[in-house]
Amino acid sequence: MAQAAQTNAFDANNSPIRVEHDKKRRQFVIRLNSHDRAVLLYEYVGKKTVDLQHTEVPDAYRGRGIAKHLAKAAMDFVVEEDLKAHLTCWYIQKYVKENPQPQYFEHIYQ
Repeated sequence: MAQAAQTNAFDANNSPIRVEHDKKRRQFVIRLNSHDRAVLLYEYVGKKTVDLQHTEVPDAYRGRGIAKHLAKAAMDFVVEEDLKAHLTCWYIQKYVKENPQPQYFEHIYQ
């Protein structure tokens, strides 16, 4: 029961998780409440190459699948923009392994 209350506190309006892409800051963001947010950081390391560097979810929100939304948004961006990606972030490596989409593998430096 306590976990359900926690989930409701995170998503009071019962709205789906929305990932924002801040291209200027090179990050994907999920706003969790007025001051907490989950982020995935990346850098361009070449003209058509990105390094997916780091995913961070605040401790209180871990284990709820939030990072999965960030990882999917980042990988979809890589595919849509026809980029190549280095997967420095261990979580993105795990996400791709658990969600083996052919279009992802075509865009990853092995």
